[in-house]
Amino acid sequence: METPILREVRSNHRSPAGVHLVARDYPRGMRIEPHLHREAQLIYAAKGTMQVTTPGGRWLVPPDRAVWVPAGLQHAIDLLADIEMRTLYFDLPWLKREKRYEGLTREFVVRVSPLLNQAILALFDARNTEERTELLVRLVMLELHQAEDSTTFVPLPREPRCRRAAMIVLDDPTGLHDIDTLAREVGASARTLSRLFSSETQLSSRAGVSARGSPPRSSACRRMRACR
Repeated sequence: METPILREVRSNHRSPAGVHLVARDYPRGMRIEPHLHREAQLIYAAKGTMQVTTPGGRWLVPPDRAVWVPAGLQHAIDLLADIEMRTLYFDLPWLKREKRYEGLTREFVVRVSPLLNQAILALFDARNTEERTELLVRLVMLELHQAEDSTTFVPLPREPRCRRAAMIVLDDPTGLHDIDTLAREVGASARTLSRLFSSETQLSSRAGVSARGSPPRSSACRRMRACR
């Protein structure tokens, strides 16, 4: 379902035409259900950790990361801590006019450098002039194109049984999960589930579910837990 940009939240009205800035705080444990926007967006939590789920996978997003979500892509957001969210929305005509559209047609996680962090936060300063805001937006876009980081991405398989197994692990990352138990829960043999997982995610089942129950990219999960 398409969700319009929220109007009731704090917004910097000096943002250039085609760019919309929205600030909103969310409590830990809240879930923003699957939705989409006609605008592309950069989602950044200045404080707190979140998970962003798209049809392709799940992104673990600590405060030193942001997520680029292209226009029309369904996504959900789980708040794993109290969040200070700062979101930049970009109209597609603006992106194309500014020649910023190339490479921004898919979702990806952004490594937020100190420079990018300060640029995003400065955009929400109500004292900004139009000239300063336009310069900050251009700085954000320049940083965006060289800050991609895939280390917090957990790919989600499309095959129904394999996807259910992946969600069981991701929804309980500290639990103990072994391939035999998961296979029984989703109605497949361990061998079939292992083969499906490997073919659809390019990760081995051992990487996907270790003997200790850690999901793929366990270092990302540790980082996520540390930032709560």
